[in-house]
Amino acid sequence: MTTLLVIQHEDEDPIGLLGAEWVAEGIDLDIRCGWVGDPVPTVIDPAEHAGVVVLGGYMGADDDHEHAWLTPTKALLRAVVRDGIPTLGICLGHQLLASALGGSVGRNPAGRTLGMAPIGWEPAAADDALVGALGDLPVLHYNDDVILDVPDGAVVLARTADGAPQVVRFAPTVWGVQFHPEVEVEMFTSWSDVPAEVTRAAYAAQPALRHTGTAVAARFAALLPPVSTIDQ
Repeated sequence: MTTLLVIQHEDEDPIGLLGAEWVAEGIDLDIRCGWVGDPVPTVIDPAEHAGVVVLGGYMGADDDHEHAWLTPTKALLRAVVRDGIPTLGICLGHQLLASALGGSVGRNPAGRTLGMAPIGWEPAAADDALVGALGDLPVLHYNDDVILDVPDGAVVLARTADGAPQVVRFAPTVWGVQFHPEVEVEMFTSWSDVPAEVTRAAYAAQPALRHTGTAVAARFAALLPPVSTIDQ
C-alpha cells in the first residue's frame, strides 16, 4: 500500500479533507504528532513512505527551542529535497520548508491574513506539475507569519495581494502552500479569532473550497510513485 508520512503540529489542524480524499484513494496515512512525542524521522525510506505532508500549526517556523520536533522536521525537509520525495508543506509546513532551505520567515508586515483570498498566480505556475491549470480556485488563509526571503532555487508560483509567497515550488517534487486546502469550513471556523463575517463567507463558499481541497489532493496523489516501484 502507498503510505504518506504526515507531520502534524497540533490537535486543531489535522489532515482533514486531504486525508479523507487520500484514504478514499487507498493511500495509507502515517501521522506523527511531534507535540505528544511521536518520532519524526530525518530521512525517508521510499519503501516505507511514498511522500511527505507537513501541516500547519500556531508555532513559528524557528521556534525549535519551544517545540523540539521542528528540528528533525526541518532535517527531514532538507532530505526530501535532496532525495526527490514528493512533499507538500501547508501553512507552517510551507514556512518550515523556507527556513530549512536557507530562506527566512517572520511576521507579515501587512498583518494577519485571515479568511477567503484568491490565488494570485505567477506565470511560472502555468505548467507546474502540482498546481498548473488549477484555475482561480478560492482558498482559506489563517496566518500571521509569511516567507520573507525565498530560498535559492525556489520558484514562487503564486502571491497574495500583499506580495507574500502563497505557493512555492522549492524543488521539482517539493511544494509549499500558505493557504489551507486541508480544512473543512467547520474546522476553520472553530479556530480562535475568526470573525463572524469571515465565517459567513467561508460557509457561502464551502462547495468551491471543497473543490479546491479535492483538486490539490488528487494532483498530489498523482505525483506519488506507484506501489510497485515503492515495494521493489
